Amino acid sequence: MTASDSPEHDHTPPSRRRFLLGGALAGTAGAAALGMGGALTASADNGHNSGGHNGANGGGHSDGTSGQSADGHHGARGGGAKGPTFRTGSTVDHKANGFHPTEVLRDFDYGRTSRTADGRTMREYDVYASDEEIEVAPGVKYPAWTYNSRIPGPTLRCTEGDRLRVRFHNGSEHPHTIHFHGIHPAEMDGIPEVGAGVIEPGGSTVYEFDAEPFGVHLYHCHVGPLAEHIARGLYGTFIVDPKQGRPDADELVMVMHGYNTTFDGEGNQLYAVNGIPFHYMHEPVRVKRNELVRVYLVNTLEYDPINSFHLHGNFFDYFPTGTRLEPSEFTDTIVQGQGQRGICEMRFKYPGKYMFHAHKTEFAELGWMGFFEVVE
Repeated sequence: MTASDSPEHDHTPPSRRRFLLGGALAGTAGAAALGMGGALTASADNGHNSGGHNGANGGGHSDGTSGQSADGHHGARGGGAKGPTFRTGSTVDHKANGFHPTEVLRDFDYGRTSRTADGRTMREYDVYASDEEIEVAPGVKYPAWTYNSRIPGPTLRCTEGDRLRVRFHNGSEHPHTIHFHGIHPAEMDGIPEVGAGVIEPGGSTVYEFDAEPFGVHLYHCHVGPLAEHIARGLYGTFIVDPKQGRPDADELVMVMHGYNTTFDGEGNQLYAVNGIPFHYMHEPVRVKRNELVRVYLVNTLEYDPINSFHLHGNFFDYFPTGTRLEPSEFTDTIVQGQGQRGICEMRFKYPGKYMFHAHKTEFAELGWMGFFEVVE
């Protein structure tokens, strides 16, 4: 082993290094719940490390069996030729979680509508913060903080110029807010010491403002420590449609994020789109050949500086933030920093299964990957 290979020269965060070197899954899942070695410590003790440990053999096939080379030695990482995923037949309990990532894709909340005195559309929403135990990997429970009991929170949708009234109720044991990206008065910004400020447990407030500018935005809690409040699950998508609309399409929401299951703030042990790692490997996203597909892509990942989206076998038009009606590029890979978002529009020329994933191998192999299934 060279000096550069030695542990003292490994700058990988300790929590992630434990995962990469192999180990055990905390809770009832057992080491075979994931198709690779790992150290996940999702504790329900309000965010303290529950003491995961390194295992001697971290390898594993995609069916959950241990990885072993031809000479009988176990590898440091596994996954098999098909790549890492939860072992065959092993998935989380979506019913117990209270949400399903396949349904999240096309679930848009347009609110309750009425007319204002000046004839504009008023849209009213209710958003609740709560503490929920989410199964993020088979047998691995994560103490999440959520909006409307799901990760990500509801996709709030409206048209530019609408008047929005969002009633926020804090049913969590922790103080929270909702901060919307967009244009609005300072007192509606959802930050401490401005307007209603921090909403304590049991409290509520109303955020009211006009919907502008058009585009794909996000909302999240803005209480410190900010990274933890977001990383625990307090985020969602906020879509403002242009008045003239967009071409008809099969519209999908994909929120990229991760889980720091060791609660050390030094990296994530799992990565996901719409709540559950590897979900769209088990249940591919079904779309029709030659039909326009529009993906509202949002990056809410904490503890990593960037995220990315790569589509196999195809290219897409990309509209950064969705605030212009003309694409900025025709590509198959884009990169987003924390809080960045955009719209990807594509048509699939051929039927079949096409992978999409983060174009950072580590993220993909720890959960951020899936398939489009293109049908006639």
